[in-house]
Amino acid sequence: MDRLVCADGGNPDPTLMQGKEAALAKQIELDGWDYPKHLKGRLFSVVVHGDVEGTKDVRRSISDWLKFMDLAPAGPLAELDRYIGYWEPYATSPQALDKDQAMQGEVRNAAKTLRDAIIGQRKGTTIPGSDLVAPRQK
Repeated sequence: MDRLVCADGGNPDPTLMQGKEAALAKQIELDGWDYPKHLKGRLFSVVVHGDVEGTKDVRRSISDWLKFMDLAPAGPLAELDRYIGYWEPYATSPQALDKDQAMQGEVRNAAKTLRDAIIGQRKGTTIPGSDLVAPRQK
């Protein structure tokens, strides 16, 4: 996820900054970089699993971040957080996942939701609010 800095309007062209010249990058930004939303309008699905606390918070954080960059969730089944092998050893978590048929079905549903939303988007179905301009720009 940390390599998506350019998705948030950063500069994807390293030649503009002569590689990684931090001072030059800062100056380009201060001179009026417009923060283009490179992934605006793309759809997403997020599946988070864990074996202890925090899956819901991680899922919300990732989804909120993607929405901030003007990506859109594919639908209500596209965002999923679940526990697998709750408080059990890491060594047995692959077996716990293999046994959790319901979880596997939910992941398939998240993927199908994303697929269906992309197909709809390509056919011209618009996402409500996708044409609105945010009144607060970075």
